[in-house]
Amino acid sequence: MIFGRIQPAACRVWLCRQVSQRQDVCCFSSVPSQPVPPLALTLQGYLRALEPLLPPEELSHTRRMVQEFGRPGGLGAKLQEGLERRARHTKNWISDWWVQWAYLESRQPLPVHSNPAISLPRRDYNDWRSQLVFASKLIAAVLDFKAKINSGQLPVEYMRGKPLCMELYPLLFSSCRIPGPKHDYISRHGRSRRSPTHITVVRNYQFFQLEVYNSDGSRMTESQIHSQLLRIRSQSWKTDKEPMGILTSEHRHTWGQAYNRLLRDKLNKESVRLIETGLFSVCLDSPVMRISDEKYASRKAAQILHGGGTFSNSGNRWFDKTLQFVVGEDGSWGILYEQATAEGPPIATLLDHILDYCEKPDPKRAPLVPLPMPKKLYFHIDREIKRDIEHAKQNLDILINDLDVNVFNFTEFGKELPKKHNLSPNSFIQVALQLAYYRVHNDVCPACDIASQRMFRGGRTEYIRSPMNQTLRFIQAFDNPSVSREAKLQLFREAVDAYAALTAQALKGHGIDHHLLGLKLQAIEEGLSIPKIFMDTAYGLATHWKLRTGQVPANTDSVMCFGPLVPDGYAICYNPQADHVHFSITAFNCCEETNAETLAVTLKETLYQLQELLQPAV
Repeated sequence: MIFGRIQPAACRVWLCRQVSQRQDVCCFSSVPSQPVPPLALTLQGYLRALEPLLPPEELSHTRRMVQEFGRPGGLGAKLQEGLERRARHTKNWISDWWVQWAYLESRQPLPVHSNPAISLPRRDYNDWRSQLVFASKLIAAVLDFKAKINSGQLPVEYMRGKPLCMELYPLLFSSCRIPGPKHDYISRHGRSRRSPTHITVVRNYQFFQLEVYNSDGSRMTESQIHSQLLRIRSQSWKTDKEPMGILTSEHRHTWGQAYNRLLRDKLNKESVRLIETGLFSVCLDSPVMRISDEKYASRKAAQILHGGGTFSNSGNRWFDKTLQFVVGEDGSWGILYEQATAEGPPIATLLDHILDYCEKPDPKRAPLVPLPMPKKLYFHIDREIKRDIEHAKQNLDILINDLDVNVFNFTEFGKELPKKHNLSPNSFIQVALQLAYYRVHNDVCPACDIASQRMFRGGRTEYIRSPMNQTLRFIQAFDNPSVSREAKLQLFREAVDAYAALTAQALKGHGIDHHLLGLKLQAIEEGLSIPKIFMDTAYGLATHWKLRTGQVPANTDSVMCFGPLVPDGYAICYNPQADHVHFSITAFNCCEETNAETLAVTLKETLYQLQELLQPAV
């Protein structure tokens, strides 16, 4: 996900609306509305994107279709007018549609397919006592971050000199995705008159409501939180409990039916409501099985992503919850978040705050007041619910066993190398990914990177798609011995610069994919047939994302991880630091064509050779 390095403005604070006001007002009034890109520009960009992917005869067929769609006074122009009208009357013409289409209408399970995980560097401990001390500090840090949001003290973020819309931040807390028969919806409780004051803590599949504010409204201190976590530990010894959280890992339609059955019982309804309304969840996990140091990073990331399976920590998750912090007994920790509400850059900012806070001593002494016992949440499990849990356990274990996760730290160089040669580090890595994929599969494929649109009011994300013609020319020349080094270097520069230019277009609000989606959804909104260009095989091919990629630049050695978008694809996340780059690659074992380890080995080799291209050995 290309979001650039997001800079907080030291001298300006976010002019956040008071918590009691409507959440649909953007929290930074000077952020402009997101433009609807010009139709002609999008259609030209679409055809250019198809050129490396389609044979000439298919391309000419699609070109004719696109020209017909885009002619003056044609269907495209009519739909464009509808989008421009929508832009005038809504906060953001595409964001709500995007969230609905990309997330809430998706019926795939949230673990692996949707929720991203971020695995942080292991803490220096390996016992339950230190686990609870760190968890207490983490909870206090998140509450401190929330206090900054509520009081308007969170600095406005800037990217490339432009202020960003900050309205996602208050939505992170006390929100939860709710399953539905045809689509899900988001339940938000953080802005109600009586905002929730509790979090949910999960250990050994048992859920607890933990109040984190004192009766006078002050935040609990770390030592108060720690004493409460000790109480929770003493109440959650047994490991024979039914893993209720596993239900949330199901196919959304299946979970929606089980959810309705679950809520028929008053006790269950109350327990589920407390999980959904909590500020966030903390999962106190048992240790990750240690294999080798080499494999540990992959196992650790997988634990945050899905819990490791029904015999491990998957029962400690409630996958619908917007924010879940995972703290392992072995020092592993990270965050799992639900994308309909949260996205990478605000989460990275939150994690930076946690890491800074963890370096400071506990600033407050605990008041000498008795604390109420944390409330254990109970469930009444009848025969139907028991059957639902068993099915969910089987399905989740199948999904987890099908996912190959490969996390590695590339230590030969980091983002300083491309910078030294006046190349964009993100564009450098994107071209390297395409070259590595080509070397494994002898073909190029549609790849999506993600650009932030938060420089616009209510903006979320846009795709940056590759390969481009310049990428293809470079890839085809790189392993050709008859092409000189100078020619290869020139082609490489052209490919990297072309990707950087495409990124700049997307950051201006002129990406093509969300505009195309908007045109399609506008036709549906107007009761029209879906336009032919979206029924064309070329559009299906162009949106079959075999490479799902994401960069969330962080100030620490964290790594993000999620599953591929398509069964025969990969997901690749990377975090470039000055002199090294963290990568995670995932693929499905059921697909014989893809292999995460093979691509990882090829990518390392490719990066070495690109370094050699830029800096040949004397």
